[in-house]
Amino acid sequence: MTLLLDAFWRAAMYCLLPRVMLLSILPLVVVGTLTGVLGYVYWESAVAGVRSTVESWDLLVPMFQWLDSIGARSFRSVLAPLLIVALAVPVIVVLTLVLVGVTMTPAIVDLVAARRFPHLQRRRGATFWQGVVTSLGCTVLALFALLVSVPFWFIPPLVLLLPPLIWGWLAYRVMSFDVLAEHASSEERLALLRAHRGRLLAIGVVSGYFGAAPSVVWAFGAFTLIFAPLLVFVAVWIYIFVFAFSALWFAHYALTALNMLRGGRPHLPGSAAPPGPDGRGEIRFIQSP
Repeated sequence: MTLLLDAFWRAAMYCLLPRVMLLSILPLVVVGTLTGVLGYVYWESAVAGVRSTVESWDLLVPMFQWLDSIGARSFRSVLAPLLIVALAVPVIVVLTLVLVGVTMTPAIVDLVAARRFPHLQRRRGATFWQGVVTSLGCTVLALFALLVSVPFWFIPPLVLLLPPLIWGWLAYRVMSFDVLAEHASSEERLALLRAHRGRLLAIGVVSGYFGAAPSVVWAFGAFTLIFAPLLVFVAVWIYIFVFAFSALWFAHYALTALNMLRGGRPHLPGSAAPPGPDGRGEIRFIQSP
């Protein structure tokens, strides 16, 4: 637990580094621009198509009648936008995760390794294409799980549990592999994943719940269409920030665990502090008795 919390606060401090912020620009530009352009071009036609489809479903007629009876007829006008947002968010999350994994995670791992473990040998236990195959396979499984779980989203407690758990599992599988691919051998990576599976999964699940925060922005955008272009970039930036923080958390935890596996010092609180926002090296201090 000490290692888990130590990696958490180090990741939070590293998020303030200018280098990490600059790394987020490329995913933000790509995902934000693509989402904004598609939304601008297809939003109205998509809303009209979804509205006509939903209103033609016989199964939803009793629900509409009940809403009309309680004076909530206006809910029909926002149902279609909300459904489009609900369908678009998983695609945006997956695209963001993939871009962060490709463009940010290697640089983040190099940053953590250079500052905390400069002498940690790189044994390159996985190739780039192994990482691609792992990411694609886990992404397909996560999307399938989301699709299967959609009917359960109408049960209030489950809608707050299932999506973050699925995204957390995806982050755990993808980022655990990515942060260890360069420095750990295949045997070390498998040993670490077995020994730390519970804690690594916990990091992924917590990150998944952090990733649920932009859903509020998307829902607000569905109601206030005039701000939709701005809210697209805000939501995408939050997703990128969450995944960057997750990559830092996984990197600090996994590289420390790898260093300890090889007999190195654990670098827990009392031995080193993370760098400040100015990007300078870590400040060493002596632990008080």
